[in-house]
Amino acid sequence: MRIYAVSFLIGIGGAALAWLLKFPAPFLTGPAFFVSLAGVLGVKTDVPDIVRNVVFVIIGLALGSSVTPEILAAAAAWPASLIGMCAGVALIMLTGGFMFQRYFAMDRETAYLASSPGHLSYVLGFSTDVGADTAMISMVQSIRVLFLTLLVPVAVALLTDADMTMPIPVDTLLSPMHLGILAALGTGLGLVFLKLKLPAALLLSSMFVSSFGHGSGLTPGQVPTVLSVIAFVTMGTLIGSRFSGVSLAMLRRAAVAGLLFTLLALVIAVVFAGLVSLFTHLPFLDVIIAFAPGGLETMVAMAAIVQADPAYVALHHVARLFFLSAFVPFVLTWNRNKR
Repeated sequence: MRIYAVSFLIGIGGAALAWLLKFPAPFLTGPAFFVSLAGVLGVKTDVPDIVRNVVFVIIGLALGSSVTPEILAAAAAWPASLIGMCAGVALIMLTGGFMFQRYFAMDRETAYLASSPGHLSYVLGFSTDVGADTAMISMVQSIRVLFLTLLVPVAVALLTDADMTMPIPVDTLLSPMHLGILAALGTGLGLVFLKLKLPAALLLSSMFVSSFGHGSGLTPGQVPTVLSVIAFVTMGTLIGSRFSGVSLAMLRRAAVAGLLFTLLALVIAVVFAGLVSLFTHLPFLDVIIAFAPGGLETMVAMAAIVQADPAYVALHHVARLFFLSAFVPFVLTWNRNKR
């Protein structure tokens, strides 16, 4: 319990400081940065699984509450956007793998698995099968998620006019009864999704249930702001807790590689997002959040903060994981055959 209490205190303090400094998406980025720093300095941090699951349900409900018929009407342009996203993901992985081999002396398997923009559990499973450096892959991937959490809000603030302070919703709030019904249905469907081994099962199930409720008008209103803020602070704390127990020596070894790869991935994502937005006329804000190669849960939560189209963003991040499920073994097999 002490570890959990310390983690949340650091997360809350980080969120408050980031909010006072007017940093973009303060309730997510503040905890992520300061909890990560505490972990590197030797403080043990963690978030209990049950709290993580509750947070995923809250964020899913908040996302679904913003779904409208107008959003769904724009779905005709999504197939072209999905193709652009897959092309960007492929380029990120291939260029990242080349960079890691050429400049960081990684073997081919480690280089390409470390450069996979997502699907961490799947990638780590592959690393043990092919004899890659699992520790290096895990560190580079963790650094990718952390820095994208910190850099995407900055990029959005610089490239768009989005309000990154998480404004208080002016719409009617969900009634306690409607909130409870949606949470129960989202949790029940999430258990089914877990059985099916879908990624971010509770988040996606709650978003699906909330989207149906709001799209049909059965459950009008927004999730109370206090619940959303608590959820985002917890999400940031969860991201930062990945660095608990990481030594400075291990961090130094992976930090430069991870940071350069993150910047490379972000540049490619911005370019492809710009092209897709130009040719499909989809809002650039929505596209950049959907294309950003961060963690699925993190980027979907970011969509809620900047009020991007939640259905569009979630679909693209889920599609990215399915694409990587096929592309990762293809790249490894292709490289093995080149030898």
